[in-house]
Amino acid sequence: MTPKTLSIKDNPTRLMENTILKTATVSVVSRERLIADLADTRVVYVGESHTNPYHHAIQLEVIKALAPTTTQLAIGMEMFDRTYQPVLDKWTAGELDQTEFIEKTHWYANWRFDFNLYRDILEYAKEKGLRIIALNVPFHIPGKISVGGIASLSEDDRRHLPEKVDTSVAAHRQYVEEIFNLHTIPGRENFSYFYEAQCTWEDAMADAVADNLGSGKMVVIAGNGHIIRKFGVPNRAFARSPAPFQTIYLAPVGDEAELSWADYLWVTPETPMPHRRMMGSTTKK
Repeated sequence: MTPKTLSIKDNPTRLMENTILKTATVSVVSRERLIADLADTRVVYVGESHTNPYHHAIQLEVIKALAPTTTQLAIGMEMFDRTYQPVLDKWTAGELDQTEFIEKTHWYANWRFDFNLYRDILEYAKEKGLRIIALNVPFHIPGKISVGGIASLSEDDRRHLPEKVDTSVAAHRQYVEEIFNLHTIPGRENFSYFYEAQCTWEDAMADAVADNLGSGKMVVIAGNGHIIRKFGVPNRAFARSPAPFQTIYLAPVGDEAELSWADYLWVTPETPMPHRRMMGSTTKK
């Protein structure tokens, strides 16, 4: 059987698993070269398909490689909203075991994906005392915005919003609209509301990156859709705090990618088995 590869749009290149492509030069680089290239980068965005365990293994590999390069490495995670920051701090201080952590973060009420997908990253952060930064807004807020717009939110919900929600980036709007048109969700037919929700998500996480970067470095772990072409979180965080950043898009074989998607395309195996959310959960874009 011919091994699956990652194809590149409008390019004859075909990439095998575990290949890393530097898109600026369209050249394959080693893991060592990638880490060396990240030496002066303050924020490294590593994307993911949430259910692909290979993606989380790569995220941990990048974190481990960068940890010795700074005394102030933080891990920004989309998986937690900012109201849980005190719980994350207790975790990295070694004050909670895994069961307590899952309970106190309400993991299976909020993020809902299998905790084991993220366990090694979280355990490494605890072992090394690396601060984990909660990036997200409370998870019920984007859903409310997508059905009624920001104007429909209560004052209590509004206090969680970023100071600025930028809906003016045309390329980002087009990207999100293409995703919106692929799905029909009852009660969410208004694209303007849907886009307000998406931008709230992006700008809230950008706020959290900028507010918590300090003088150190941060590895940001978020879905590929939040880092693709940099117009989601990366550019918005840079506008708030102009620290050098780079993006790594994790792309499974069998797909097609574009050079414009990230600074690096890292080719991964496909998801080997289904990792499902609990019944009653909703699909995240």
